[in-house]
Amino acid sequence: MSFSRREYDAVVVGSGPNGLSAAVTLARERKSVVLVEGNDTIGGGARSAELTLPGFIHDICSAVHPLAASSPFFRALPLADYGLKWIHPAAPLAHPLDDGSAVIVERSVEQTAANLGGDQERYLRLMRRLAGSWDALASLLLGPTQAWKHLFSAARFGLLSMRSASRLAGSLFREKRARALLAGMAAHSILPLEWLPSGAFGLLISASAHAIGWPIVEGGSQNLANALASCLRSLGGEIVTGMFVESLEQLPRARALLFDVTPRQLLKIAGEKFPASFRRKLEKYRYGAGVCKLDWALDGPVPWATKECTRAATVHVGGSLEEIEASERACWNGEHIEKPFVIFAQPTLFDSTRAPAGKHTAWGYCHVPNGSSFDMTERVENQIERFAPGFRKLILKRNVVVASDMHQHNPNLIGGDVGGGAATLSQFFLRPTWRLYRTPLRSIFLCSSSTPPGAGVHGLCGYRAARTALKDQF
Repeated sequence: MSFSRREYDAVVVGSGPNGLSAAVTLARERKSVVLVEGNDTIGGGARSAELTLPGFIHDICSAVHPLAASSPFFRALPLADYGLKWIHPAAPLAHPLDDGSAVIVERSVEQTAANLGGDQERYLRLMRRLAGSWDALASLLLGPTQAWKHLFSAARFGLLSMRSASRLAGSLFREKRARALLAGMAAHSILPLEWLPSGAFGLLISASAHAIGWPIVEGGSQNLANALASCLRSLGGEIVTGMFVESLEQLPRARALLFDVTPRQLLKIAGEKFPASFRRKLEKYRYGAGVCKLDWALDGPVPWATKECTRAATVHVGGSLEEIEASERACWNGEHIEKPFVIFAQPTLFDSTRAPAGKHTAWGYCHVPNGSSFDMTERVENQIERFAPGFRKLILKRNVVVASDMHQHNPNLIGGDVGGGAATLSQFFLRPTWRLYRTPLRSIFLCSSSTPPGAGVHGLCGYRAARTALKDQF
């Protein structure tokens, strides 16, 4: 597929949720836009495919979307008109424990707290405040340029969250159930739980479960990308697939070039155009731990020992706070732990369109050292068997992608890093440099998850980068 014209107002490279969002934002301002994607299918981290057997639809990367459902940008678009349908499981999350019980996170703060024993009142006080302030907290995700609008909420949340997840769990709660729950939430930061800002991640993700829920997309995450693409085309935008961009010379002329890529890739594409000082800053950008990801075609639903786990599409498999701490610490020490923390999804319990009648799919990953080629299948499945005896007997076929091969699905996943770079304190807001979306070249912008607000399917990196480009170039 070729370009329809020699010159556009803007060219966007990369069709992940951020690239699509950047293109839509520009097209809504009546700018001529072309989106360029290297793969034959759009979506980046929001794609689905038959990875195991015919008729079994698996999400290639992201599967559950609390940030997408709460994204102010996505919510401002008529995506339902383009086929997007959210499915909310009965409960956002289940966290099974070795005593045969499970902590079930309900949409209701009160119902969740009732399952936390002696920490009931502590959880109530904490989550009523955070979930009740969700609109203000979610607005902070727009990046530091928006933080001033909610100074009081930002300051209150900052004081609470400027502790590691390990310290927060120990100071906020007294019993194992609530501590394990917070640890699992904080592990989504892909940081050791002793590091900042893992506590902030844990609190925000917990609050999102109550305020928004953790929905899935009917038919698979690909349908979110497809809806964004349909919206773009309705605004006159173009999409070119099957064209990997390796240099600026491949692109048509444009007033603005926006790249949904990580700093390492931007250096390959345009590095020779940048001053040496900026190149050095991009070269120092730190990537995070990788993931080993598995998809399963199953002969039936997962046989959880605690039946309540079937009420949630997302299950945190990792037991206690101490076990999750050890797992998240190990991958940063170059180790492959025997009992990894596993983030597990079972979408077909709520979406029958993804598998043949009576069959199911499951999705899961654990964190490993960046670039690891180690296959964690046995260890991951041991963890699932621990809480769901008989799981292995249901496996019809599995698909495994080790961290070192993740880039084959998506070049942005450097060494298996699904976050666009480590979310360390120094890279939490000012990423990849203090310039944020801008570069020393006036026409070149970065719009990937390597910019604020970082990882997650929310489109806000693309939206904010496009607004910056509109301000600077138009």
